[in-house]
Amino acid sequence: MKFIPVIILSQKMSLKLFIIFIMAGLNTDCISQENIKIVYKEAFEKIVDGKQVSLFTLKNRIGTVTQITNYGGKVVSLWVQDKNGNYEDIVLGYPDIDGFLTAKEKYFGALIGRYGNRIGNGRFTLNGKEYTLATNNGANHLHGGIKGYDAVVWDAKQIDDQTLELTYFSKHMEEGYPGNLNIKVLYQLTDTNELKIVYWATTDKTTVVNLTHHSFFNLKGAGNGTINDHLLLINAPYYTPVDKGLIPTGDIATVEDTPMDFREITTIGKRVNKDFEQLQFGLGYDHNWVLNQNLEGYNYAAKVIEPISGRTMEVFTNEPGLQFYGGNFLDGSIIGKEDKPYNHRTAFCLETQHFPDSPNKEHFPSTVLKPGEEYHSICIYKFSITK
Repeated sequence: MKFIPVIILSQKMSLKLFIIFIMAGLNTDCISQENIKIVYKEAFEKIVDGKQVSLFTLKNRIGTVTQITNYGGKVVSLWVQDKNGNYEDIVLGYPDIDGFLTAKEKYFGALIGRYGNRIGNGRFTLNGKEYTLATNNGANHLHGGIKGYDAVVWDAKQIDDQTLELTYFSKHMEEGYPGNLNIKVLYQLTDTNELKIVYWATTDKTTVVNLTHHSFFNLKGAGNGTINDHLLLINAPYYTPVDKGLIPTGDIATVEDTPMDFREITTIGKRVNKDFEQLQFGLGYDHNWVLNQNLEGYNYAAKVIEPISGRTMEVFTNEPGLQFYGGNFLDGSIIGKEDKPYNHRTAFCLETQHFPDSPNKEHFPSTVLKPGEEYHSICIYKFSITK
């Protein structure tokens, strides 16, 4: 079959026909059409730290398309349909690898580890030995350190049109963490319109592990305005309050009668400016919620609806916690895809996880992984339409 560099759909050509073209195996590296603009693969072909960076395209039978680079396991684009059949790219990011390499915000779409979120004062004790980590977030350690898993080149294998496998060998004492860690992550774009992320890890020495995913979402489309008018439900009766450095105090606090209560679907911005100390500490929402546990399946973590487009995202996980971040530190200085600025509170993150600073809080669910055990974590972002 000949390489077709560009496919442009006329208004008369149906989306269904376009999907047939994709499923028939046409090269989609250079698709440019009214709704879906696929990033050029060549924009991500570069040698970084002696390893090849590439860009991989996944697509399902519904027409959803995502592109993922093995640099940091970053989700570069995610095209999802609205109630009128129009597609938008709903994740923030950059149009080429150089954007990610020089980024002011380096976590867009990334795999996070060895420990997602914060560890207080960059220290923890394990089996009587204290380990010292980089303090890259004020006095604290954030998202694995100076060079976390968001900034390494993963080995990649595209299993099929809907599945990408990434693996990484994290050496003993990399960024201060003990143990050689073998990690495998599977990205799968299912025909039930889920972006499913599954993590496995094993170690040869007792360590701590807390992997997560860090896409910045806007269900209107990346760079298309505020997320404060999105509707949010978080299936959690409690959250973990933080100090001024955003380290959990150790308390497990009720959400009742506070702006942290999203047990019923609520507009994100409705209470974000309330005179509430926790919101002042985070400059808005940047907290961990303690999810209701489902013993017979995945925990139903959250639901987000963008009321104009009808795009809806639900989150499922086997993790006990969920970090909701409301884009408080975006300030318009970052120019992303299609030259759009990413302004204040124009994206949200929903990161499935164990709790921040768990290695220093014995009563929090443990993040300790021992030799002979397997770490296994699942995050599912499921997309649908609410009319």
